[in-house]
Amino acid sequence: MQLAIMQPYLFPYLGYFQLMHRADRFVLLDAVQYIRHGWINRNRILKPGEGWQYFILPLQPHHQTDSIAQIQYQPQPNHREKLLRQLEHYKKKAPHYEACRAVVAEALATPELSVTQVNAHALLCCNRYIGIHTPVHISSQLSLQYHEVQHAGQWALRIAQQLQATAYLNPEAGAELFVPEEFAAAGIALQFLQPALPAYSQRRPVFEPGLSIIDVMMYNEPAAIRQMLDACTINNHA
Repeated sequence: MQLAIMQPYLFPYLGYFQLMHRADRFVLLDAVQYIRHGWINRNRILKPGEGWQYFILPLQPHHQTDSIAQIQYQPQPNHREKLLRQLEHYKKKAPHYEACRAVVAEALATPELSVTQVNAHALLCCNRYIGIHTPVHISSQLSLQYHEVQHAGQWALRIAQQLQATAYLNPEAGAELFVPEEFAAAGIALQFLQPALPAYSQRRPVFEPGLSIIDVMMYNEPAAIRQMLDACTINNHA
């Protein structure tokens, strides 16, 4: 069983979905500390005219040491409506605007305030639309034990051991966190995914790479997105 683990990001970029697609099981790690200015409650879409802009769902006040599982969104519904309004400029040029907007609206319609639950729901809505069938689990709901974690790279190792994974797949950008000998001693193959972000027509002169999956869905039908999911490369640690 090939396992992949990521924090629960809000409408993340294509590489996140490539990782989900290539794994047999996918765990949303929300037991770790929330870090500001990451991708938990924000991401990037095109800005009208040129360049890109952030969309952000505001959070309730929280302690600096709170885990992601403890963080909640602000309950005001107008913040979610604001995100939908930020998408309106796509209507002029994006061929799949209506379908994509419906996915985003469904994702944001949940009454949940938990960041983990809202983001997990959004991921599942996107997966259903695109056609990704990988089971997604939330770490705080799995009764996992972390008392033996001694460094950042061991979070994945301990989860993989408890879920009886035979292989662990991680984005290549985080390879330096891991001690390969620890995975080898546990009998777990350590693999790294190199994302591929193929350019697609955004109906403007300059292509903006690495934007939210929202942008990908605006300009590409599900079948085309599934082809993009297979464009990544998986490398075994030697």
